[in-house]
Amino acid sequence: MGLRVAAGVSRIPTAVLYGSLSFFLSVLHNVFLLYYVDTFVSIYKIDKMSFWIGETVFLIWNSLNDPLFGWFSDRIFLNTKESNVDISTPDVVLKRLNALSRNGPLFALSFLAFWVSWAHPGLQFLICLCLYDSFLTMVDLNHNALLADLAVSAVERTRLNFYCSLFSAIGSLSVFASYTVWNKEDFFSFRIFCVLLAAVSALGFTVSTWLLRQRFQTGGRSAEGQDCLLKELYVGDPSDPPEKKITLFEYLKQLSRHRNFLWFVCMNLVQVFHCHFNSNFFPLFLEHLLSDTISISTGSFLLGFSYIAPHLNNMYFLSLCEKYGVYGVVRWLFILKLALSVIMLLAGPDQTYLLCIFIASNRVFTEGTCKLLNLVVTDLVDEDFVLNRRKQAASALMFGMVALVTKPGQTLAPLIGTWLLCVYTGYDIFQRDAMNNISTEPQMDPSRVLTATLRQGCFYLLVFIPITCAFLQLFTWSHFTLHGKRLLAVKSYRQTQPQNILPQDVKTI
Repeated sequence: MGLRVAAGVSRIPTAVLYGSLSFFLSVLHNVFLLYYVDTFVSIYKIDKMSFWIGETVFLIWNSLNDPLFGWFSDRIFLNTKESNVDISTPDVVLKRLNALSRNGPLFALSFLAFWVSWAHPGLQFLICLCLYDSFLTMVDLNHNALLADLAVSAVERTRLNFYCSLFSAIGSLSVFASYTVWNKEDFFSFRIFCVLLAAVSALGFTVSTWLLRQRFQTGGRSAEGQDCLLKELYVGDPSDPPEKKITLFEYLKQLSRHRNFLWFVCMNLVQVFHCHFNSNFFPLFLEHLLSDTISISTGSFLLGFSYIAPHLNNMYFLSLCEKYGVYGVVRWLFILKLALSVIMLLAGPDQTYLLCIFIASNRVFTEGTCKLLNLVVTDLVDEDFVLNRRKQAASALMFGMVALVTKPGQTLAPLIGTWLLCVYTGYDIFQRDAMNNISTEPQMDPSRVLTATLRQGCFYLLVFIPITCAFLQLFTWSHFTLHGKRLLAVKSYRQTQPQNILPQDVKTI
C-alpha cells in the first residue's frame, strides 16, 4: 500500500505541485487582507497615531525588502564565471525550493501572530506587519522566480500560471468560510479557524516542496558525470576571461538602461495603485452607492465573488495569452476598462444593476490583469539575461526590483482616494463626525443633501480613477516593445543556450 501511494504521488505533475503552493499562500493571505485592520482597530483598539506610524514603517520595509531579499538570493548568479562556481538548472530550482520549505511554515506562524493580543497594540501592529511581510516576500519572490526558472517558452509558463490561478481560486474560498466564524464580540472561534488554516498551509508547504526537491535531486544526480549536460542559460564560452564582479550599484545601472523594464514598472505602478484602490474602496462604494438598493447578503456575495472571480477569470485570460500573447491580452483589458468606465459615466449612478456589474467587473478585470503581469516579468528576466549576457537568469532579483518601484502604489491608493473624496465632498473617513464636514444650504434638508453629495462623490471616484488609469496605462504600454518578433528572438536566444536536463514533465506540462 505504501509503495502504491508513493508511486501515485511521484506521478503528480510538477506543474500541479508548483501551482499548489499558490493555494497554501492565498488561503492565509486573503484572510489577512480582509481582517487585519478591523482586528486592530475594532478589537485591539489601536490609536490613530500608532496605526499610521505602523503603516508608514510598513510602507518603507515593504518596498525595500523585495530587492534586498532578491539581491541576497540571486547575487551569486551574477558572478558565477569569476568565482568558478557552475550552477546547473536543478541547483537553481533546488535553491528556490529550499527557501520555500523554510519560509513557508514561518510565513504560516507569522500569520498567527495577528490574532492574539500579546503586546501594546501599536507595537504588535508594527512587529506583526513587518514580520508577516518579510516571510510573505520570501515566499512570493521564490515562487515567482520558479516560474521563470522552470520553463522558458510562453506556452509552458502560461500553463504553470494556469495551475497557480486554479489553486489560488480554491484558496480564496477561505474568505467565504471566514464569514461563518468572524465575530468581534467572540473572537475565539475565529482564532481556532486561523490556527487550522495556518496548520494546513505549513504542512502543505512542507510536503509540496519536499516532493519537488526529491524530483530535482533525482534529476540532478542522474545528470552527474555527463559532460554534454552544460549549465542552463550560460552565455558565452566557459573559457572566456573572468569578468568583473557585478555590484548592486552596477546592476541598478544596467536596469536603468533596460527600456522595457522602465516602461513596464511605470505601467505596473498604475496597475498596483488601481488594484489596491478597488480593494480599499470596495466597501465604501457598496455602502454609499448600493446599500439602499441591494441586500446585505448581495453585498457580501459581491465582496466574496470579487476575491474568487479574478483567479477563475485568469484561467480564461491565460488561454487567450496562448493564442494572442500576453501583450495583446493586457492591452485589450486596458481598452475594456476604459470603455466600461465611460459607459458607466454616461449611464449615471442610478442604474443599480449596471452599477453592481461595473463595481464587480472593475475589480475582477483589474485583479485579473495583475495576475497576468507575472508572465511579463518572466519575459523581462529573459531580456535582461540576453541584454547583459548573464551567466544565469536573476529571476528573484528582477521580481524584487519590479516590486521596489510598484509597491508604493499600495499606499498611494488610499491616500489619493481619501484626499479626492474629501476635496470633492468634505467627507473624511477618519473622523467619526465626518458627515458634518459636508457643507449644505440652510433651506435644504441636511441629511438628504449629505447623502446625495457623498453618493455623487463616490460615483465620480468610481469612474474617473479607472478612466485616468486606463489612459496612463495605454500610453506606457504602447512604448513596451518586448512582444512579437522581439520576444520570439529573445526566447529563441535563451532556449538555444546549452542547458541541463530537467525532469521530463517540466518540459512537457
